[in-house]
Amino acid sequence: MLASLVGYLRDFDRAEEATQEAFAAAAQHWPESGVPANPGAWLVTTARNRAIDRIRRERTLADKVRLLPRPEAVVDDFDEPVIKDERLELIFTCCHPALPLDGQVALTLRALGGLDTAALAAAFLVPDDTMKRRLTRAKAKIKATGIPFAVPEGHLLADRVEAVLAVLYLIFNEAYRGRVDLAAEALHLGRTLVGLLPSEPEAQGLLALMLIHDARHRARFAGDDLVLLEDQDRSLWDAAQLEDGRRILDRALATGGRGPYVLQAVIASLQARELVDWPLVANMYRRLSALTGSPVVELNRAVAVAEAGDVPAALEIVDRLDLGGYLYLHSTRGELLRRLGRRDEARDAYRQALDLARSTPERRFLARRLEQT
Repeated sequence: MLASLVGYLRDFDRAEEATQEAFAAAAQHWPESGVPANPGAWLVTTARNRAIDRIRRERTLADKVRLLPRPEAVVDDFDEPVIKDERLELIFTCCHPALPLDGQVALTLRALGGLDTAALAAAFLVPDDTMKRRLTRAKAKIKATGIPFAVPEGHLLADRVEAVLAVLYLIFNEAYRGRVDLAAEALHLGRTLVGLLPSEPEAQGLLALMLIHDARHRARFAGDDLVLLEDQDRSLWDAAQLEDGRRILDRALATGGRGPYVLQAVIASLQARELVDWPLVANMYRRLSALTGSPVVELNRAVAVAEAGDVPAALEIVDRLDLGGYLYLHSTRGELLRRLGRRDEARDAYRQALDLARSTPERRFLARRLEQT
């Protein structure tokens, strides 16, 4: 809905205000009049009306208003799909090369992923105020430069692919933490992007990565409890989706894909085998770390090194990382210290992780680990 309104109004702030006003109107009227036959159309039409009324009241924008059609307030026989590919168009709008990369990704996650400022700040490991300024600057730049709301011509796609892939990856990561509604959104957009860029191995790699991870989503939680990979009930895995992910991964590898998303998909596929070759997984993470320079990848490499049997080496890797505000640094460190019998230090690390946990499953898991240590 927001993507549709941004495309119609060409203004992020107006679209967000109109969306909120439409939902408020629905909350007021639907309990009395009943839910309309096409609630999505009702919301979009009402939001458009509210936005147009607001613009009409602002005399300085009167010329712009005359170009906007005025639909009826309620349209139950609304045949036009409310959302077509506007979401992908919105991603490409936000991922314009005129914006800094961090601003591109943050703005798209705000608009499409529904993440609030605090969640975005946590994802980027920056303070809330920094993220707020980043979003404000990105919106202002789009408005000031007239960045078009459209998927760019083919020869311009390469300039935006990196940011678009980063957006989909972070949307899916948020889903992986428990917001399964976002997983379906990320997978839909991933398939659409592969259709748009059929010869781009990194797009295929990202889609494969998401499919392989999502195939395990029913086994990752037991009520409000997080279930680790080694404890998951494999009968709950979606075998067809797992095979689909591996098929797309094979296609990416066959076309020469060796980028970070393809490597991550390879790692995910290896970890989904019945017998995991942890030394090979650690080696894949080493290659990925050399490619990205990411401390988070190094943290994952440490986990693989520990699973391969060298817990002291894994702890050495973790202790070199500058990720003090990152939940998984402390939870991983707590697990390694626990395995080494250093229980007091392990409890301290679990407490630090618990202080940073946002979701109920994470908090329950860490509290249980703390109790067991």
